Amino acid sequence: MKSIEALAALTLLASQAVAQPLWAQAPPLVAQNAWVRATPGADMAAAYLTLRNVSSNPVTVTGLQSPIAGHAMIHETTVQNGQTRMRPHEQLVVAPGTTVKFEPGGLHVMLHDLKQPLTVGQAVPLVITLAGGGTLQVNAVVRPLSAE
Repeated sequence: MKSIEALAALTLLASQAVAQPLWAQAPPLVAQNAWVRATPGADMAAAYLTLRNVSSNPVTVTGLQSPIAGHAMIHETTVQNGQTRMRPHEQLVVAPGTTVKFEPGGLHVMLHDLKQPLTVGQAVPLVITLAGGGTLQVNAVVRPLSAE
């Protein structure tokens, strides 16, 4: 009788494990060095960070949110024919084992319609949405306007 109970317990455990995404216990992306510039009087700001895919599968970032902003999205700055252009970057695929840097003059997170000015030392919460329904919570530290 004990072997039937053990088999039932193993079956229950296996069904629960299959019901969750494989990365439910360990997120496939690691965020590092998240920061944003102070915004004296501005209603928008740019946030920067490094994303590292620690999984063996590509991870797609499908969106961003922040409770301090009306709207957040990935943008990319490029220089074409001597002119700087900034365009939305809809989705971002991070290949297995690679790192993507969000930095001034390249990829960045635009925070629009800020609900309050950002002050040095403040933590700005960011929620990164991943394909498949997962999220990654990040706190970006506010640095001085002159930060690079």
